[in-house]
Amino acid sequence: MNVMGIIFANDANIGELTNQRTMASLPFGGRYRQVDFALSNLSCAGVRHVGIISRHNYQSLMNHIGDGEEWGLELEEGGLEFLTPYAQSATHTYRGKLESLANAMNFLEFGAEDELMVMIDSAILSNVDLVDVLNQHVKSGKDITVVTKAGIANGEKQLDLALKVENGEVVDMVVDYAAPADYLASMDMFVLNKKWMVQQVKEMIARDKFHMDRDLVLGGWQRGKVSVNVYEFQGVALFNESVEEYFYNSLALIKKDVRHDIFHGNHPVYTKVRDRVPTYYGEACDIENCLIADGCMLEGEVEDSVLFRQVAVGRDAEVDHCVIMNDAVIGEGAELKYAILDKDVTVTPGAKLIGTQKSPIIVRRGETV
Repeated sequence: MNVMGIIFANDANIGELTNQRTMASLPFGGRYRQVDFALSNLSCAGVRHVGIISRHNYQSLMNHIGDGEEWGLELEEGGLEFLTPYAQSATHTYRGKLESLANAMNFLEFGAEDELMVMIDSAILSNVDLVDVLNQHVKSGKDITVVTKAGIANGEKQLDLALKVENGEVVDMVVDYAAPADYLASMDMFVLNKKWMVQQVKEMIARDKFHMDRDLVLGGWQRGKVSVNVYEFQGVALFNESVEEYFYNSLALIKKDVRHDIFHGNHPVYTKVRDRVPTYYGEACDIENCLIADGCMLEGEVEDSVLFRQVAVGRDAEVDHCVIMNDAVIGEGAELKYAILDKDVTVTPGAKLIGTQKSPIIVRRGETV
């Protein structure tokens, strides 16, 4: 089975955490980037023809992925390719995934015409068996398979796409709407035939339509022109579409069942290898219920937190319910609670940063507080 993968790197924005980087390159889980999950899903399914679509701020993403060796991919034509930065209209306003695909037509038309295509967004993390998804798509005979998750729709969270299914068939579909709990939330993961999709993109753009969910999936289904299959994913799906969700999902990794499912469910999750010395735990430190990466220097108290590589926590410092990214330094006697520290942050001795679970304090990369 010939399969092409498309990863969208910029299709979500969560404020200060993605002002200077793509959603795909946002650090997550102590040593990973969000793109690692999409790349690993594709690689472990044997997909070797992958395009990463990024519109801006993609330098850190390229540095992280490098030549693609960690995922068994090669950075070359017919292998892994960065498709940048073209997906803007003449008015320099991004208008949707269909426009992105239209500007990547040379990549899409490369290879076998009967190839299947898997499209994945970078804001929703999961460990999916794509081989099973692909097989079920082919078996269904439908134009599009939408990978979905139950339990996300709750009447409050606005979803890009939500579907109601009865007896295995889609009976309703809504876009950009807080769907009720009996709807399945799209995981922004689609499977379709590449040749069919190329033709659809050309026709949609010609009719001034640019949105995947609204114009192609919903619009096509309503007109009876597009048949839709639904694959209901049973594992953990982390929707990191806001700062609150990113913070909550990061700390959810402390739970063994969540951590095991997302990192080891159907296959391993690969990332760029960065060898570091083991973490040092000082005699006076007190670490409880945390996810700690390698290379840290811990002298204070850390509880219910996620620490990335090479974080230093000074003596008598208190860190509680925090996400601390690479190379942060927390001075002696500092107190942090409900905070997200980006990379290379310095917290001066005795400083206090107190946020809330729904509104954590964010310290931007490289700042001193």
